[in-house]
Amino acid sequence: MSEEIIALRKRVMSCIKCGLSKSRKNAVPGSGNIQSEIIFIGEAPGRSEDLQGEPFVGTAGQILSEALEYAGLKRSDIYITNVVKCRPPNNRQPLKEEQDACREHLLKELEIIRPKMICILGNTAFSSLLNGNSITKNRGKIIHRAGQLYFVTIHPAAAIYNPDLRQVLKDDMKFLAQTLDKIKKGLQIETLE
Repeated sequence: MSEEIIALRKRVMSCIKCGLSKSRKNAVPGSGNIQSEIIFIGEAPGRSEDLQGEPFVGTAGQILSEALEYAGLKRSDIYITNVVKCRPPNNRQPLKEEQDACREHLLKELEIIRPKMICILGNTAFSSLLNGNSITKNRGKIIHRAGQLYFVTIHPAAAIYNPDLRQVLKDDMKFLAQTLDKIKKGLQIETLE
């Protein structure tokens, strides 16, 4: 692990910039392969993540791992993080000021990893990163903005409440893996601006 990411993890774990720091058990910095070509960004840690201090280790994380495996991607090959690094009470959506307080941590992760693709998991991440407001309309699409590629999909937690979405997420991950492959080969991909 690079010194930069170790320093960032320490900053995240000791951060007290917003009220979420008062109710957390653990801050949850991103984790995974810092040489990854793709970074997955979700909303915020849930109960399991708060207890373990690792992102996507609960039920939503299992659903994501299953979808990645389906697409031929390994969890150990990717980097995964959240817009907000501490669990909001009762798993509510993070407030704008909480997202703003965490933004420098997320931007630093992106600066260190410099991914070819950012996979946006769900509405909160879509809104926070691209000011998007309709995940349904943009799901499965690649957006090119300010020199960076983004892939928009559902949050794996949505599949907990609607099991039909598991296959949607699997298919999206497969498309994402195929798109990354095209990018590596220098092939054209279709994007929205």
